[in-house]
Amino acid sequence: MRYKGTKTVAITPDYAEIAKLCDLWLAPKQGTDAAMALAMGHVMLREFHLDKPSQYFTDYVRRYTDMPMLVMLEERDGYYAAGRMLRAADLVDALGQEKNPEWKTVAFDEKGEITVPNGSIGFRWGDKGKWNLEQRDGKTGEDVELRLSLLGSHDDIANVGFPYFGGEGTEHFNKVELENVLLHKLPVKRLQKADGSSVLVATVYDLTMANYGLDRGLGDENCASSYDDVKAYTPAWAEKITGVSRAHIIRTAREFADNADKTHGRSMIIVGAGLNHWFHLDMNYRGLINMLIFCGCVGQSGGGWAHYVGQEKLRPQTGWQPLAFALDWQRPARHMNSTSYFYNHSSQWRYETVTAQELLSPLADKSRYSGHLIDFNVRAERMGWLPSAPQLGTNPLRIAQEAKKAGMTPVDYTVKSLKEGSIRFAAEQPENGKNHPRNLFIWRSNLLGSSGKGHEYMLKYLLGTENGIQGKDLGKQGGVKPEEVEWKDNGLDGKLDLVVTLDFRLSSTCLYSDIVLPTATWYEKDDMNTSDMHPFIHPLSAAVDPAWESKSDWDIYKDIAKKFSEVCVGHLGKETDVVTLPIQHDSAAELAQPLDVKDWKKGECDLIPGVTAPHIMTVERDYPATYERFTSIGPLMEKIGNGGKGIAWNTQSEMDLLRKLNYTKADGPAKGQPMLNTAIDAAEMVLTLAPETNGHVAVKAWAALSEFTGRDHTHLAKNKEEEKIRFRDIQAQPRKIISSPTWSGLEDEHVSYNAGYTNVHELIPWRTLSGRQQLYQDHQWMRDFGESLLVYRPPIDTRSVKAVMGKKSNGNPEKALNFLTPHQKWGIHSTYSDNLLMLTLSRGGPIVWMSEADAKDLGIEDNDWIEVFNSNGALTARAVVSQRVPAGMTMMYHAQERIVNLPGSEVTEQRGGIHNSVTRITPKPTHMIGGYAQLAYGFNYYGTVGSNRDEFVVVRKMKNINWLDGEGNDQVQESVK
Repeated sequence: MRYKGTKTVAITPDYAEIAKLCDLWLAPKQGTDAAMALAMGHVMLREFHLDKPSQYFTDYVRRYTDMPMLVMLEERDGYYAAGRMLRAADLVDALGQEKNPEWKTVAFDEKGEITVPNGSIGFRWGDKGKWNLEQRDGKTGEDVELRLSLLGSHDDIANVGFPYFGGEGTEHFNKVELENVLLHKLPVKRLQKADGSSVLVATVYDLTMANYGLDRGLGDENCASSYDDVKAYTPAWAEKITGVSRAHIIRTAREFADNADKTHGRSMIIVGAGLNHWFHLDMNYRGLINMLIFCGCVGQSGGGWAHYVGQEKLRPQTGWQPLAFALDWQRPARHMNSTSYFYNHSSQWRYETVTAQELLSPLADKSRYSGHLIDFNVRAERMGWLPSAPQLGTNPLRIAQEAKKAGMTPVDYTVKSLKEGSIRFAAEQPENGKNHPRNLFIWRSNLLGSSGKGHEYMLKYLLGTENGIQGKDLGKQGGVKPEEVEWKDNGLDGKLDLVVTLDFRLSSTCLYSDIVLPTATWYEKDDMNTSDMHPFIHPLSAAVDPAWESKSDWDIYKDIAKKFSEVCVGHLGKETDVVTLPIQHDSAAELAQPLDVKDWKKGECDLIPGVTAPHIMTVERDYPATYERFTSIGPLMEKIGNGGKGIAWNTQSEMDLLRKLNYTKADGPAKGQPMLNTAIDAAEMVLTLAPETNGHVAVKAWAALSEFTGRDHTHLAKNKEEEKIRFRDIQAQPRKIISSPTWSGLEDEHVSYNAGYTNVHELIPWRTLSGRQQLYQDHQWMRDFGESLLVYRPPIDTRSVKAVMGKKSNGNPEKALNFLTPHQKWGIHSTYSDNLLMLTLSRGGPIVWMSEADAKDLGIEDNDWIEVFNSNGALTARAVVSQRVPAGMTMMYHAQERIVNLPGSEVTEQRGGIHNSVTRITPKPTHMIGGYAQLAYGFNYYGTVGSNRDEFVVVRKMKNINWLDGEGNDQVQESVK
């Protein structure tokens, strides 16, 4: 790009390798990215929306964002607060909207008339053909131009309160002390509601301008008249928070916006996953996305949002899912979000130091939000927002039998029992012996050496083995105990009876496993791969047989299925399984809870499956037929079809093709069904069923979407309709995938993939409440936690250092530093990091980077052995002392395992830990919201996040280097002078 004249700016707290390749390097204090984004947004809005409005920007935000939508204001003591978005159902006769009026947002047009524009989520699931972004009224079909601001047509000017968090935080981060509720003046109009009352409304545009602190001549004392005013969220304010000069902030924002104005959106933000690892990660992301929205960049080629998290992108997803989750034989599958799962079952919640109350907005009624963070997760599960594993505290294979005895259906019986309390959600009693996992199968994941946050808690509570936990649980420290979860004074250690790991290398997880199944690696198996770095589908072809006892992944699970089918006879037969399913995103059920939050267990509403609680469904299982089903494609692909992201299509012709390609079962439970005997058979199933690799399916998928939008989208795949990518095709040459409606970008010869491209250019709505990119999140929890609009929230205090600082001194100075875990260049996650060549290129073992200033304070020299610890655990490593690292921060590159060149810890007196030995999961309540348009659960798509960047550690030079091997290699490291 730079060869073509593109200006590039690196924004990273350390002097990362990207910094030397860019025209400008900005180094904000780590964790303050949202503050910098707010200040840049302040400049963009001031100069390109207010002072000299860009016609392109104005048109873009009018068409593709929720900025014209109306928000109701709630009266407080002397001022107002922004409430939920106005819906058609709030007004007289629902403005003529008969279907889902409570899910249709409302705006004014430029004539001053109230309108319900096309595209909101209510149209998606109620009015086929009107779920599009054409600028039309949803009832009359007439063209409308939506009004962005009420200024000039307002009935009144109202004082509206906005939460401010920039004065919070620990001593490690700069603060700007202001009132915790900032009052801003907004133009408003008064409307008559259906119940006869009146309400003040403001547009999201006007709320956004006020939130960014922009002076609009309304006498607002909390708005800035100059970039030099230290008011939220000016460049001068951000300079104090981030350490980046206001001049650089102003210049970068101005140039970014100016380029986008002249090129119609060709300014881009490329971001990795690091920002996603802070507790308030959504504020970081929304800050960047807001900038792109203000400048009309999302969905424009050469601009927009380019997010990279490694080499993974499951492109043929809809072909893969039936194979991965047996959806061809039975539905639904049991899914779980891993963050909530491990937070619960590794008992990390027993050590929680963060409370929901300290996270709430100053505008919230705090009496409604009592309890522990795990309480919010449990409430989310029982309200149908999040999945649970295990699901119920009663064996789900026995519920149908009990229901039959009671003369009831399994669903009615389960509902009745949940209301009575005779059946409970398993998460309410996690340390009851029936309600925790017993077996853990780990497939190609280094859970205990790479990805598992709260490593030491997993060792203690899941494995029951040596661990380095230094802190005390809530019972011993007197912390806030749960209300929804039963507390036991002694946590249950060693919950797992069996750990089985399937891997091609002896990872840390393998070392902790009871059984290791060696699997084939590259050139030893037939498989497929797709990446987000390019648009091709790649083969992995078996050039040689798997070495020694190893087998391919497919053959290993095929053998397990065969043996299971044999041994289950006499124990498990044909059984009715009761399954709970959270309210799913991209389904009509996401309209379940439109206005406010009600908990059936508290008597606020009735328990209605799929509305106020999870769906409760029955699945007929045939356990002895597991092998026959594993090795064939089931009948549901013909009976029900396939689909994804809320659309579905018929797959009869694809099943006919697979019968020819793979042949059919001659007899047994799967008689006449296509076979899946080999990995290539499985690959052909994925390739044949996925629109990304079968042009005929792609056309059907686009046609299915067209029924919702009322616009023909099939032209996007028509020229590829006859293309059917087979496994032998990709063996000959990697093939470019086909454009599919399950992705928002195109795979085209003339258009590079760009997220949001089809939304902008095909007028396909975003899958949100308004159908547009949403700056305003109006769910009750979002408002009460202060995040309906973008705000700066400093890193949280995990309180993991104070309890251990100086408690186990070795005579050397100690210092608290912020602990970051970026990805390394000496391995791919943990793979290859223990390879001799890679170890030689680095330091031969685990390393931690630190600043020269901090090293000097601690008497540490480059390559010294150091110890890094907190209440969660401890690790040992070599110090890399470098100018590239700012003071106050330390970095341990992700996934350096504890299997090579690692001495014992002076704190734990055990082998030093890994990077996750000093981390612990702290879930955020707003990530638990469900049943609410875009805020609804989707597997591997939405849910709680295991953040770790807010963590602090104690760093010191080691004194005694003990290798714990009894071979006489121990040494004493020279003490600090």
